[in-house]
Amino acid sequence: MYNSPYLRKNASVRRVMSTVLVAMLPAIALQCWLFGSALLVHIALASVTALLCEAAMLALRHRPVAPALGDMSALVTAWLIAVCLPPLLPWWATVIGTAFALVIGKHLYGGLGQNPFNPAMLAYALLIVCFPALMAQWPGLGVGDFASQMDWVFGGARAVDAMTGATPLDALRTGLMTGQHADAVLHTTPFGHVAGAGWEWVSLAWALGGLLLLALRVITWHVPVAFIVAVALVATIASAIDPARFAGPDFHLLAGGTLMGAFFIATDPVSGATTPRGKLIFAAGIALIAWCIRAFGAYPDGIAFAVLLMNICVPMIDMKTQPPVFGHKNGGAS
Repeated sequence: MYNSPYLRKNASVRRVMSTVLVAMLPAIALQCWLFGSALLVHIALASVTALLCEAAMLALRHRPVAPALGDMSALVTAWLIAVCLPPLLPWWATVIGTAFALVIGKHLYGGLGQNPFNPAMLAYALLIVCFPALMAQWPGLGVGDFASQMDWVFGGARAVDAMTGATPLDALRTGLMTGQHADAVLHTTPFGHVAGAGWEWVSLAWALGGLLLLALRVITWHVPVAFIVAVALVATIASAIDPARFAGPDFHLLAGGTLMGAFFIATDPVSGATTPRGKLIFAAGIALIAWCIRAFGAYPDGIAFAVLLMNICVPMIDMKTQPPVFGHKNGGAS
């Protein structure tokens, strides 16, 4: 029989963050292969900006700089921001969003482990509210070589109509607003077998990376399972009630950032719920809000806003779902 402590897992911040970065590689590689390598430039821009902001804020707060830069947390935030942004977004928007995430979203609240909101989703929300037209500049499948994409990112070419196309969620929303049947919209050009042409494979790559995180016990099953089940359930019910207006669960699971959100965003251990029951409630709440924004809101994908809204609810969720203290019938929180 072993003596305490029983926690023997090597779970340093650097180890966890490095594992998350590795798990992101399949989706990043597939997206670059299908839609061009401009994403790698945005990852580099976001990474440099994040490290510089991290170092500057730590210096201003008179905290050690080198250990914090080495824990890889700033890079995880930077990569999550970059993969959420359109590859044809101007470079300065990526820099602004990343700086906002690190300075306001993270260090304003005390740094690593203290931020109540997901920094990457704060950056995305800021940019989509301030620059909605720029945030719609997603390249079509196999459209534009690397040089032409760089011309757009750094302000040279302006042939955006020839390079960009509507995302599946945006195309669906626009089609439904014009009175078309959901099935008819889903058989138009932007769509593939189930969701967007190419993007459904990117979504599956995110799921593959998420399964790696589960296998290595970097995350628990509660958030991704609750997120995916809730999205599938509400989409199934809505589609059964009015199939002309609402797409089915297969579309909602593979379109937009559903699987990425389930495995890489909602599982943030700092801004998310911490209790097992709380994680289920937190993830289901994100899924429900995101679906409502997709179905009725002004934005095609609402995961960022859903995450931020549920971040506000985390203290109450954790307080109400605390497991009972040993020897007591009721929970430890009063």
